[in-house]
Amino acid sequence: MGETYPLVGVVDDDVSVRESLEGLIRSAGLRVETFASAKEFLARARTMVPGCLVLDVKLPGLSGIDLQQELSKADLQIPIIFLTGHGDIPMSVRAMKSGALEFLTKPFDDRALLDAIWQGLASCRKVPNKRKNGVKQGPDEIIGASAALKAVLNQVASVAPADSTVLILGETGTGKELVARAIHERSQRSSGPLVCVNCAAIQPSLIASELFGHEKGSFTGALQQRRGRFELAEGGTIFLDEVGDLPGEAQVALLRVLQEREFERVGGNQPIRADVRVIAATNRDLQAAVDAGNFRSDLFYRLNVFPIEVAPLRERREDIPLLVDHFIGVYARRAGRKVRGVDPRTLDMLERYSWPGNIRELQNVIERWVIVSDTEEAAADESWLPAECVHPTEEGVHALPRPTLSLREQVEAVERNLIGRTMAAAGGNQSEAARRLGLSRGSLLERLKKYGPMAG
Repeated sequence: MGETYPLVGVVDDDVSVRESLEGLIRSAGLRVETFASAKEFLARARTMVPGCLVLDVKLPGLSGIDLQQELSKADLQIPIIFLTGHGDIPMSVRAMKSGALEFLTKPFDDRALLDAIWQGLASCRKVPNKRKNGVKQGPDEIIGASAALKAVLNQVASVAPADSTVLILGETGTGKELVARAIHERSQRSSGPLVCVNCAAIQPSLIASELFGHEKGSFTGALQQRRGRFELAEGGTIFLDEVGDLPGEAQVALLRVLQEREFERVGGNQPIRADVRVIAATNRDLQAAVDAGNFRSDLFYRLNVFPIEVAPLRERREDIPLLVDHFIGVYARRAGRKVRGVDPRTLDMLERYSWPGNIRELQNVIERWVIVSDTEEAAADESWLPAECVHPTEEGVHALPRPTLSLREQVEAVERNLIGRTMAAAGGNQSEAARRLGLSRGSLLERLKKYGPMAG
């Protein structure tokens, strides 16, 4: 059976923005459908209602805010995230007053947008709860059989039913958010929302409003009351990623939530009960931050009730073959490829590499390989391998000269290759090739003109 992830709608008249958003949202394991205008979206909305909508404010014909009002009239309660390249404050206020979930200016932070999308999906309860033995199945499932990973999963099984606060420790890219999701999905709160917040992606001056909400008139532009992430997580779990980046005032407010199970909105004086489980994560040494006076010791002890440390990939190398097979399966399905594995020499190199970027780095490498591979068994391509992967060093980790092509040239080479193959598979039919690539015919023609005969 295919994946049944919530559909996210994107409406933007800029084709490059649509394509960028589509790739970003797909990378999070979500389905996405894009539209060039509000009219195009409304025609499709009769048969498809997305779990969340990413909407450009400035659109030809019907504007984004006008579309928001049309949806409201039709009683379609879709969480909306507005994007604008203009940073128009009055427009932002109008959008939030009309019930928008978030308002981000271009260029936006990828992590902040994904956090907002997950928040929107959680608020409408459209996120599926696919589980097998308590762990989510799909592109983001926890994969591995190493002793280090089994120890983590045993800790997850122990703490999940307890409703205790959990602190997940580990390097960037080790899968701390997956561990948080596994705890939530095995807990008594699994039917409630899981709201994820990247504390490092929110401006310090806005963090209190984001977490706890604000009252009307509490600051310039606050023309209506707004619920924060803690209220949106009511009855469920809030995951505070990069909690070590919280500024001092937010640390005090979070400490109150953990101690007294209540908080106040910015500008408010009425306590609000918080029926929320807190899971936090960090790649920092919080004890060192406490010793340096940068993190409150009392908050550290409140968060550190049940610590779980996720090992880096270099300490669980036996999981690499399983992860490689898993990611190949995921990206081969998405790209319509028949890639089924990597050759033994390539797998050996992958197992010896130190992976400073951890699972996220491995995932990116496999995705690139799947895109460029034209055989069922992918072989190492020096232009796509990590910088150190071929000649043994003293530590036994392979090293490879860095690619001679720039990153832009590498990306263009992959795109040219992919377009050429898709055109061939479509028998030269440009409309069919555009459909398979997820591009408009105009965008495909621009690329064919750019790359010349080899892509046609």
